[in-house]
Amino acid sequence: MIIESLKANIDTEINMIRELDKIYSLEAQFDAEETRIYFKIAESLARRVSILNDSIPDILDKIGTDSISNKREEEPKGLEIVQIKPLNTTKKEVAVIVSERNRTEFLKELNIDSQLIKKIKKRQKEKPKKLEKFNTTNWYGKFANKVFFNFSQKLVSEGSFKSLILDIRKSNLNILSTTYLSMMFMTIVLASILGVFVMIFFLFFSFDFLNLSIEVYSGSYLLRFVKILWVLLAVPGLAFLVLYSYPAAEKKSTAGKINQEIPFVVIHMASISGSGIEPVELFRIIATSKEYEFAGNEFTKILNQTNLYGYDLSTALRNVSLSTPSSKFSELLNGMAVTINSGGDMKKFFEKRAESLLLEYRLEREKANKSAETFMDLYISIVIATPMIMVMLLVIISISKISTGFNPTQMTTAIIGLVAIVNVIFIAFLHMKQPNY
Repeated sequence: MIIESLKANIDTEINMIRELDKIYSLEAQFDAEETRIYFKIAESLARRVSILNDSIPDILDKIGTDSISNKREEEPKGLEIVQIKPLNTTKKEVAVIVSERNRTEFLKELNIDSQLIKKIKKRQKEKPKKLEKFNTTNWYGKFANKVFFNFSQKLVSEGSFKSLILDIRKSNLNILSTTYLSMMFMTIVLASILGVFVMIFFLFFSFDFLNLSIEVYSGSYLLRFVKILWVLLAVPGLAFLVLYSYPAAEKKSTAGKINQEIPFVVIHMASISGSGIEPVELFRIIATSKEYEFAGNEFTKILNQTNLYGYDLSTALRNVSLSTPSSKFSELLNGMAVTINSGGDMKKFFEKRAESLLLEYRLEREKANKSAETFMDLYISIVIATPMIMVMLLVIISISKISTGFNPTQMTTAIIGLVAIVNVIFIAFLHMKQPNY
């Protein structure tokens, strides 16, 4: 009986420590009142672990003595058996042994814990559920579907626009491929109508860009029609190019933001996985964290695959790896699937992957710094040195009275405007080239 009770004490302590680790790992998901209650539960758990741990030496002293009875119903002297229910399980109560001097305190902690659990359950029932609004198609998408849905569905089934459909799925636009195609075709039709009106306008009117004036056209309308015929093709063509390239641009932008978060996500996962938490719970922690907005969306896909569609974790990881816009994240998910299938150590996997990702992060930062230094040299030579030379030439021209067709005021204004435009171009280009982390 003593050996069994000692084993029950140790198993109970292990379960309590796991529960403590779970409470602290999920701390970010609690509000202020829940945090206060859960911390009280954690303090009660810690005190009970300490009481059970203190009783182990007394149990060991009883092993092998004559006072120990082999009958299960008898208790060893100086120790008392307490029936408790295992945490977060449906198993029957287990018997643990505590010393007589700590029995009252242990029962008191059990009572406190049961009251706190009742309180948190009551609060969860009273707490209104936050319902997320499902983003349905807007009025323009519905209207486009009414006109072009069958045509778009036929193109998708025939395998047309494969690259565009793949970009739509990877861009996280939350829109069906057929709906996007319908909206694209509807926009092209509207752009064609707009192109007709623009062409008719320029057929009968001419626009003077220098004086910003509109005049009635007088001349051959046939020749004018031939000259402006390109407008009829340019407006819908521009609309097609913009809508066709938008998902790819959005996919690239999303992939960049995911890549920015990956090194820190893996470090976070490596620290949590050391506690022995289940991989699904690990993904839930990252998905619900507000620190990783874009990577969290990808982990939400994994949770949807397992919870809603019923896929096993390895299949869900591979499915999401095919739909994620980031190649780095896809490699990470495939590596996780292989590690899970082979029974490998997830903590070591995350630690090794974190090292490689951090090395890539440092190299990218160094590359960005080198690019910034190159841009600085170009900036100094173009934006600072060149205007000074032009000012000196302006002074020389003014002194020598060489006729250029422009007075000094016009030339000065042109130089200042050129410097301003070049500055804006440099700032925009530097902003595009520099990473956001």
